[in-house]
Amino acid sequence: MRLQDVTVREGGQMPGRSYGVDDRVTAASALDRLGLDYVQAGFAVTGDPDAAAIDRAASVCDADIVSIARAVPRDVDASLDAGADVVEVFGPLSELHLAHTVGKSRAEMLEAMRAAVDRVREGGATPFLTLVDAFRTPPEVVVDAVAAFDDCAFVSFADTVGNATPRSVRAFLESVGESVDLGRTGVHLHDDLGCATANALVAYELGVGKADVSVASLGERAGNTALEELVVAGVLDYDEGFGLAVEELVPACRDVLSTLGESVDPRKAVLGEEVHEHESGIHVAAMLEAPSSMEPYDPTRFGGSRTLVFGPETGRGGARRLLDRAGAEVTDERVERLVARLADEGPMELDDAVSLADEV
Repeated sequence: MRLQDVTVREGGQMPGRSYGVDDRVTAASALDRLGLDYVQAGFAVTGDPDAAAIDRAASVCDADIVSIARAVPRDVDASLDAGADVVEVFGPLSELHLAHTVGKSRAEMLEAMRAAVDRVREGGATPFLTLVDAFRTPPEVVVDAVAAFDDCAFVSFADTVGNATPRSVRAFLESVGESVDLGRTGVHLHDDLGCATANALVAYELGVGKADVSVASLGERAGNTALEELVVAGVLDYDEGFGLAVEELVPACRDVLSTLGESVDPRKAVLGEEVHEHESGIHVAAMLEAPSSMEPYDPTRFGGSRTLVFGPETGRGGARRLLDRAGAEVTDERVERLVARLADEGPMELDDAVSLADEV
């Protein structure tokens, strides 16, 4: 499975955001150093900063830079003029969206998509196609569309309103996969039910060729499949790093967040500052001996770090291990003194706690 990052484009759609050109390009460059195949940098027809960011990112990034485009000529032309490597045409084939978002029949929409894809190819860029609201579109309609656009590198299925679950994603993809090669399809998933990463893993298991991801799930409403969650889960459960420099994952994602002026909850999976911070006495005592006893993975594997905190919650087991680490004789009296001092002087991190243990 190849990954396309949509952080810059999707994040920029969140209320109150206005990422500038420099920030977009800097963020794209941070993502590029991970080794992502595609970075979706904007919607060129909206003008600057999107168009300028696409142009500059395409000149400095090894990743293919993607512009999205509706199935209308001016969108495609704007994307080509901006120098996008890939133009991702999007449009719906579901009855609901045909009636209420584009006001076209399915035949008219397919005709517009065909004209747009042809225009992309004639303009020298690579065409992608995304089917909006695909998971609420009859599978047979989707199958026909994938077959009709066999000149697109990928035809992606968008869970536009984020209502898909692992069960429904599996059922839909298995149905479609009976007739088409899922290796040339993709998924664009939203996290409204908190299922986007799980849904992407289902797609991976079934052989889908591309997934859209976003740092910390940044994107409209609840956001998209979290890049960092998908990569960590891929490495741990499938031995799949998606071709990325996984040791740079956390630093690169944090650089993107800093560049774009975004923050995450300290308890956010993988990226939160507190997810690898431990203070509970039982946890810390065990981790002094074997960190894997209380961690799902070693955060340093992905460029992160762990913090052990010692203080009022540190029990006698933790104190004994600190004394042992300090090279001090472990006696009941020393243990009690250290527990009392940690309660009075903590919380503190490991090095300071070991120094304190050496004093008691």
